[in-house]
Amino acid sequence: MVEISGYDDVVDVGSTSPTRHSQAYEGLRTLLLSGSMAPGTRLTEADLTRMFNVSRSTMRAVLVRLTQEGYVTSEVNRGVRTRSFSVEEAADILEARETLESALAGKAAERATAEEIRELRRTLEAMEDCKSRGDQAGYSQGNRRFHQQVKEASHQQTLARAYDTLLYPLVMRQYRNVSAQHPRAGSLEEHQAILLAIVTRNPEAAVAAMRHHVASARQALMLRSARDEHTELSARPEFLS
Repeated sequence: MVEISGYDDVVDVGSTSPTRHSQAYEGLRTLLLSGSMAPGTRLTEADLTRMFNVSRSTMRAVLVRLTQEGYVTSEVNRGVRTRSFSVEEAADILEARETLESALAGKAAERATAEEIRELRRTLEAMEDCKSRGDQAGYSQGNRRFHQQVKEASHQQTLARAYDTLLYPLVMRQYRNVSAQHPRAGSLEEHQAILLAIVTRNPEAAVAAMRHHVASARQALMLRSARDEHTELSARPEFLS
């Protein structure tokens, strides 16, 4: 069954979309990307049709589309469930994000408008304030806004569309270590380096700074996965003395 809290806070399925299908698709996709549903959560047509006020046939078509795009999985006798990722799949997605987002940062250094640069400055200042106050949620929100602004400032729609198809938010929902220090040590300084490269119109530096920043997430994932695997192996009887 779908178990969701605070749904109204994360999804707006208003009447802006041209069809019921697109409304339900965008709403459910946004909900999945919000991270409010744990990996392996079962999705039922009955619950979803009530949630989005559409017919079962419409919701069935939405689920088929989301399955094809990799947001959910569909198996005989198990139904439709939110996606979970192997370590290898997660690492591949993070690697693709590293490549695409560094390219977007390079284009932002070439194409960002003066107003877009001012917006990036304001976002980074807000992140600095959140860090000084220990506001982890505010810092995370600012971090997401900063990356979105870099993407928009790139004015490179093909790269941006490719980036938007990545399932990175789902990967982080599954693998993020909530007990780790946040923001990560060095995170703010890495954002500052990205902004400096954009401000000085240095595409090569922007690519390098973003690649270094995003690579840290992939490295942290692999380190955590290695620790988890070691813990699991150590718990097996053949590893106990």
